[in-house]
Amino acid sequence: MLQTILPILIFAALALAVIGAAKRFFIWRRGRPSKVDWIGGLLKMPRRYLVDLHHVVERDKYMSKTHVATAGGFVLAAVLAIVVHGFGLHNRILGFALLAATVLMFVGALFVAKRRLDPPSRLSKGPWMRLPKSLLMFAASFFIATLPVAGILPVGFGGWVLAAILAVGVAWGVSELFLGMTWGGLMKHAFAGALHLAWHRRSERFGGGRSTGLKALDLDDPKAPLGVEKPTDFTWNQLLGFDACVQCGKCEAMCPAFAAGQPLNPKKLIQDMVIGLAGGNDANFAGSPYPGKPLGEHSGGPHQPIVSLQGKALVDADTLWSCTTCRACVEECPMMIEHVDAIVDMRRHLTLEKGATPNKGAEVLDNLIATDNPGGFNPGGRLNWAADLNLPLLADKQETDVLFWVGDGAFDMRNQRTLRAFVKILKAADVDFAVLGLEERDSGDVARRLGDEATFQHLAKRNIATLAKYRFKRIVSCDPHSFHVLKNEYGALGGDYQVLHHSTFIDELVRKGSLNLGQSKAASVTYHDPCYLGRYNGEYEAPRAVLNAIGIEVKEMERSGFRSRCCGGGGGAPITDIPGKQRIPDMRMVDIKETGAEVVAVGCPQCTAMLEGVVAPRPEIKDIAELVAEVLIEATEVPAKHPATKRELAEVQ
Repeated sequence: MLQTILPILIFAALALAVIGAAKRFFIWRRGRPSKVDWIGGLLKMPRRYLVDLHHVVERDKYMSKTHVATAGGFVLAAVLAIVVHGFGLHNRILGFALLAATVLMFVGALFVAKRRLDPPSRLSKGPWMRLPKSLLMFAASFFIATLPVAGILPVGFGGWVLAAILAVGVAWGVSELFLGMTWGGLMKHAFAGALHLAWHRRSERFGGGRSTGLKALDLDDPKAPLGVEKPTDFTWNQLLGFDACVQCGKCEAMCPAFAAGQPLNPKKLIQDMVIGLAGGNDANFAGSPYPGKPLGEHSGGPHQPIVSLQGKALVDADTLWSCTTCRACVEECPMMIEHVDAIVDMRRHLTLEKGATPNKGAEVLDNLIATDNPGGFNPGGRLNWAADLNLPLLADKQETDVLFWVGDGAFDMRNQRTLRAFVKILKAADVDFAVLGLEERDSGDVARRLGDEATFQHLAKRNIATLAKYRFKRIVSCDPHSFHVLKNEYGALGGDYQVLHHSTFIDELVRKGSLNLGQSKAASVTYHDPCYLGRYNGEYEAPRAVLNAIGIEVKEMERSGFRSRCCGGGGGAPITDIPGKQRIPDMRMVDIKETGAEVVAVGCPQCTAMLEGVVAPRPEIKDIAELVAEVLIEATEVPAKHPATKRELAEVQ
């Protein structure tokens, strides 16, 4: 009986799965066009899955081993089941191979079941709780059905009763796993995820690459939408990426806005996009809601606005404005989904089409247009902080080795201390440098994160035109936000430069022996990784190497390195100022105080401002440049240097 029933069940499930796959593909294709390497992407997909994706999953050793056993066992078991039971190739070797695959899958499914006995709060519950049962049923049913093929049990063992039971088990298993992949079931992430890796919006991320710069809008095309208003305004491979979400909640667990009680949960946001594409409401969402926003009150469709300023829609505007763009969600996502891209795309529509930037957003954008800086300060005061420093101007020199990009910290009295300290370092190392002075404008970072692509491109193009007049080898900035924009986002507009953060440049000077350094008297120091230096640009070692060089052993926070907690200062968050239950910098200060450190070393003016905004008592906040400048030894002869020891950055579990 099984020899008759199993092929029917398997091929019926496969046929329905193919129909579902085609249907799902055409749903994704409702999105805007996006150029992809169709064949090349598919060919690269196995490596991206087995290597790039596995590197991310491997951070959670338990789930890594579970995934290898369950997913590997299932793929192998499914292929062999089609060959053995679908096509009736009853070979003992194939039978034993299928038994081994089902055992491997069964063991992995047991680990899934164990995880679901007391699941972390970040995991979606509801229908996801039945997934271990379906995995176990698939593995057990095919294991028993394959025993006669392997010659372990006689053919026809158990008669009609066992055959009927196994038929039910197989039907349950193939329905959940085969159909669930393509008809929107629990396993849809397996199908969508594979294609997402093949046709990823940022293929540069694979093979050890890094891609973090926002994509530019074509403002010269009158037909191109200014941002995303409705789900179908996303590119089709963005929609594909949303469908790849496995609802593991790793993004939720790392999101600073969610932890602070602001109305953002990156996992739910991605699921809301899936709901909007299919049409419906969020009443059946099985995970954590947005803090302060009950389920069941939001709905949408593929051609309906995602955000409505008049009433309830799919997503409330304050959900989008809560994001600090820290990229922690993207860094943690085991499916490599781009949450930040989606959020900024939706912000662009609100800002450019609706003029709906909240709180001080509109004022800041007006200031950028009128005065070239977000604070609205008189542009003529950009060099007031350095009136006594006799800084060389690039307009006078025309050519220099290092262009020091000062940034809008020039208008902030606190950050001026950092700038002066860095100038002291440059002069001590006899670096050939210059500044743009009054020719420098805001880099456009804040405008772009607030969704004002037009103002960003206007500022960027003016800066690029200014830079084109001069010759220089490198740009160095104390601001990771300016550093990131100049390095990774000006290129699309014609400005390709070699850009360094000041911590990287100081580390280079130390290694070359260009600085005569003493030892810091700071008793205990911890280091806060800026998001736009670390997660965005992968620089974790240089700041620590510099601190080590001046005798500071960093007392690492539990969340450091690529898992550092955001200070709350990125993405225009201090400007939009969406309230929550607590402030993000207050949470970061708790992390800092747990180390017992008396000083916090920072490398970003935003981080300095946010952490110094925490009510005392708290540790002192000092930029790396300040700590180095304090120990500079001014002498006519520089004594022999001992090479700085390189310290490994421990991975945070």
